Amino acid sequence: MKTVTVAHSPDADDIFMYYAIKFGWVGMKDVKFDNIALDIETLNVKALENYYDISAISFGLYPYIKDEYALLRTAVSFGEGYGPKLIKKKGTHLKRNFKVALSGKYTTNALLFKIAYPDARISYMNFLEIEQAVLDGDVDAGVLIHESILTYDDRLEVEREMWDIWQELSGGGLPLPLGGMGIRRSLPITRAIDYERLLTQAVFVADKNKKMLSQMLLQRDLIRVDADKLEKYLELYANADSVSMSDIQLDAIDKLFEVGHQAGFYDQQIAVRDYLIPQEYHDYRFA
Repeated sequence: MKTVTVAHSPDADDIFMYYAIKFGWVGMKDVKFDNIALDIETLNVKALENYYDISAISFGLYPYIKDEYALLRTAVSFGEGYGPKLIKKKGTHLKRNFKVALSGKYTTNALLFKIAYPDARISYMNFLEIEQAVLDGDVDAGVLIHESILTYDDRLEVEREMWDIWQELSGGGLPLPLGGMGIRRSLPITRAIDYERLLTQAVFVADKNKKMLSQMLLQRDLIRVDADKLEKYLELYANADSVSMSDIQLDAIDKLFEVGHQAGFYDQQIAVRDYLIPQEYHDYRFA
């Protein structure tokens, strides 16, 4: 039996989208899927090393790994009127060169932040440490991601929504691309197609059985938030729009790559549809 590693972040939406496989609701008879949960920037760095077979990544990273990883259409997270938040202590004023904590160099929010605040002094740290770093005064502000956007301390306030920055940079009308999944190009293409179809099925089944799966995750203490916040978070980031990317989601990723290229972060502008798994190959080969 072949073993395939699926790496994802420990936040609620990634765990939710994977665990239909972990609980045996969907699977492949000749493949064992092993999962590993690591913070998103660690996963981004590992993807630069071509380390895991299938891995969650920030969309902002993808142009750097396009030659080693194809993009999957499934298990994606987009913001629609919401997203990461730039927070500070209440009542404080941020100077032009304020010190800020970001969750990683290659995250999508870091890309947008650096374009919007070119003079800020950046410290990178684990996303779980950012809120406390702001409260302790180690940094002037921080960008919160994952469940932290729902749970931050009432001594803090939002300076700016990353959604608003995205709207200004993109021209509006597109969802905010945050995270997706990459699959190593070294895998046989027919296998890659099978894995994408399975993961798509897993996300679909998870979404259709959201209440049951959420209860199972909470009972096993796999989630960092309570039931009410989990429900809200999954409404935002693990929903029917996570099952398979739509044209408008693909257009949004293209716009992200365009914005990053124009700002000098990518050496070329790529079109996301050129880097998806060619699902039609399976039909042509076995027709």
